Amino acid sequence: MTSTLRLCAALLAGVLALTGCGISDSGGGGVVVTTDILGDITRAVVGDTAPVTVLMPPGSDPHSFALSAQEAAVLDDADLIVENGLGLEEGLARHVTTAAEAGVTTLAVGPRIDPLPYRSGDAAGAPDPHFWTDPQRVHRAVQVIRDQVIESVPDIDAAAVRANADRYLAELDVLRGWMSDRFATVAADRRKLVTNHHVFGYLAERFGFEVVGAVIPGGTTLASPSAADLADLATAVRTTGVPAIFVDSARPDRLARALAEQAGVEVRIVGLYSESLTAPGGGAATYLEMMRANTTAMVDGLAPA
Repeated sequence: MTSTLRLCAALLAGVLALTGCGISDSGGGGVVVTTDILGDITRAVVGDTAPVTVLMPPGSDPHSFALSAQEAAVLDDADLIVENGLGLEEGLARHVTTAAEAGVTTLAVGPRIDPLPYRSGDAAGAPDPHFWTDPQRVHRAVQVIRDQVIESVPDIDAAAVRANADRYLAELDVLRGWMSDRFATVAADRRKLVTNHHVFGYLAERFGFEVVGAVIPGGTTLASPSAADLADLATAVRTTGVPAIFVDSARPDRLARALAEQAGVEVRIVGLYSESLTAPGGGAATYLEMMRANTTAMVDGLAPA
């Protein structure tokens, strides 16, 4: 890649940042990442060995986030594009495909980490893209990203990337053990989850929870529940005695409150960080911080009143 191309890409990224599209840290080339959760994980692996550009700003909904054709030009200069895949980035998919067809190396992480199918709802049987709620699968994702970065980014310091990855893998091991200990304090009959949409299937499988259902029955926030969906879920809430409904902290909880009223029972509405990180100081500025905050909120929300 010539120095002229790198300079043009850097100037373009500066313009995009000023227009508020959320693209940050671009220096031309390097690694471009679609979501901010994967962006944080990728930055931990890459460190300062190459520029890392993250397309989605904190608080974005990856299902609906989109770029204009001009903003998406940053993808064309990447050495590597890291995407979640499995249908998560609905508004970015065509741009990533276009870049891949133009010869840019693209890594879809989701298909590489033993994805689970949705077990219920409108998307039942389709692969669930929300693998980051399971730190063990993120452990595998780090290894996949590490290897692809070393292979795809020219002149990368492979030893430094491996060292960065090893440090982060150790942190993930600590996180997984801490989450397991915290979740072990939740009584077996209270280990049931109702969420705003189907996003915690991986966490449920890893830590022994039952997903009772979701306010929005599909795997995307772009869907809407019908009256029949709410009625069925309200019946499940009453039958199972679920003590809390977990909603995305960045999304309105109107539907969850409507469900609580329809269920005719007292349930807590608890906010979680499910689809995106926050800005620094917002409670979930990194993946590790997000998972600890969610674990604490879930344990507290499921505890006896």
